[in-house]
Amino acid sequence: MADDTNLSNVGSRYAQALFDLASDQKQVAAVEKDLLSLKSAIAESADLRALLASPAFSAEDKGKGLAAIAAKAKFNPTTVKFLGLLAANGRASSLSEVIAGYAQLSAAARGAVSAEVTTAVPLSAAQAKGVAQALRQALGKDPEISTRVDPALLGGIKVKVGSRLFDASLKSKLDSLKFALKRA
Repeated sequence: MADDTNLSNVGSRYAQALFDLASDQKQVAAVEKDLLSLKSAIAESADLRALLASPAFSAEDKGKGLAAIAAKAKFNPTTVKFLGLLAANGRASSLSEVIAGYAQLSAAARGAVSAEVTTAVPLSAAQAKGVAQALRQALGKDPEISTRVDPALLGGIKVKVGSRLFDASLKSKLDSLKFALKRA
């Protein structure tokens, strides 16, 4: 558990540094676009996830991989330099946390709220609209929603807004029941 907290702290520190730099250079939107593109690439590519997470690859190898992706995607120079720095500092494995942190900072600067919605199956358009409406009412701000599918949830929904997690998944309910039965 301490490792997750450490990664979150590292990710948020790097996200803040990148956001400050992008703000100074008036590149917040361009950098965010690059990071969201990179987030999609990470989600779609098992090889990229392995490159970032595996200690078998050196920081230099991770840097080369990220540089190749950035060049092919024609990322903003600020994003390219940041990815090189992240890899050189041995923090490429924290990239997903950095992207999430940056998205939250960028949304807050726009007066919006970033929310990550995880479901067991993809949401229909009507369900996504309903979730957005419910979040708008609960938060009092327009949510910027990113969705993720995790079949391990079995059913229900998890919504993460900032550091708050609302878990109404079937998996967590079954885990709670299992824990209660063990204690009885």
